[in-house]
Amino acid sequence: MRYESIAIHGGRMDDREKKAVNYPIYLSSTFAQPSLDQFQEFVYSRGNNPTRSNVENLAAELEDAKYGLALASGMAATSLVFGLLKQGDKVLINNNVYGGTWRFVSNVFADHGIEYEIVNDFNNYNFDTADSNVKMVFIETPSNPLLEITDIRKVSAEAKRKEILTVVDNTFLTSYFQKPLNLGADIVVYSATKYYAGHSDILAGLVMVNNDELYAKLKFLQNTYGGILSPIDSFLLARGIKTLSLRLDRHQKNAWLVAQYFQQHPAVKNVYYPGLKSHKNHEIQRSQADGDGGVLSIRLNDGWDSKKFIEGLKIFDLAVSLGGVESLICHPASMTHESYALELQNKIGIDNKLLRLAVGLEHQEDILEDISNALKEAKI
Repeated sequence: MRYESIAIHGGRMDDREKKAVNYPIYLSSTFAQPSLDQFQEFVYSRGNNPTRSNVENLAAELEDAKYGLALASGMAATSLVFGLLKQGDKVLINNNVYGGTWRFVSNVFADHGIEYEIVNDFNNYNFDTADSNVKMVFIETPSNPLLEITDIRKVSAEAKRKEILTVVDNTFLTSYFQKPLNLGADIVVYSATKYYAGHSDILAGLVMVNNDELYAKLKFLQNTYGGILSPIDSFLLARGIKTLSLRLDRHQKNAWLVAQYFQQHPAVKNVYYPGLKSHKNHEIQRSQADGDGGVLSIRLNDGWDSKKFIEGLKIFDLAVSLGGVESLICHPASMTHESYALELQNKIGIDNKLLRLAVGLEHQEDILEDISNALKEAKI
C-alpha cells in the first residue's frame, strides 16, 4: 500500500474481540496471564499496551522502519535517545535546535559527565577532526527556528565511518516528506505532538529505528524510564495520523504562498523556508525530501515593529508549538528558544526581529490578508 493508505489501514494488531474499524482503547494497567508457565506480550502497560503498540506499529510502517516507540512527549523521545549515552561520551549537535533539546544538552549532560560540541555547519564538518569520545550526532533538518538543512546522507555516511550514531529530529517534515532511516540515519525522533497528532490536543513523541540491538536498548529504557504514551493519547495519535498526508499537503501549500508573499514584501529582510530556491541549501533539500513542510521564519526590516506585527494578526495566535490546524506565530528569542544564552542567540541569528510562523489550514486568502493587514499596522 501507498503512504496515504497505510496511514488509514496500517499498524493494526489482531483484535480478538469485535474487529472494530478503529482500534480500541485498552484502559488497563495490567493484564491477566494464562499461567506461570506462559506469559503473553501484554503484562503491564508500562512495558506494552495494545493501543500504544498499535500506533507504534503504524508509525514504524509509515517510516519504513522495523521498530517504533511511542513516548509521552517529544522531549521524552529525545531524552530516551540520550539515555543511550554514558559518562565520558560526547555529542555533536547543530547550532539551532528546539529549545527543549538545547535545555537538556546544555544543563542535564554536565550532571552525567556527558560532553557536547556545537557544529555550525554539518555539511562541511570534517569528521576526521572529531574527538574519539564522540558517540552521537544529533541534527534537526530542517532546523528550528532557522530552517537550516543538513545533508543526511553525507553526515550519516561520515558518522558511520567513525562508528558514531546519527540521530535526526524529523519533526518539521514527518515521514510523509522525509525518511531519514532510508538516508542512512540510525535513529529518528519526533515530537508527534506536532504534525502527526495534528490538532494541538495531545503531547506525544516517537522514536524510529531499524537496528535490533538499538531497539532492544531503547525498549529497555522506555520501560525503565516509564515515559510512555497513554492509551487515550495513543488512540488520538493514531486518529490524527489518518489525515496526516492531507493536512501536510495543505500546510505546505499555504506555507509556500506565505513564503513567496514575504519574499516580495519590503517589510521582510529574510525569509527562511527550504522550499524557496533562494534558500542556501535548497538543492540538498530537494535531494532528500519530498516536501518542505508548513513552518517558516522571517526577519523584519528596521522600519517595521515585530511586536506590532504580532499584535496586528487576527488569524495567527501567539503561541509556541506547531503542526495543528491553526496558524501560530512565535518569537523564538523570548519563547521557544529562551533557553539559549543571549550571546549564543546573537551568534546564530535568533534576535528580536526573528519570527517563526507555523502556517495552518485556513483559507490561503484569509491567511495572506491577515499578514498584509498586520504588516501595515507594524510600519513605524
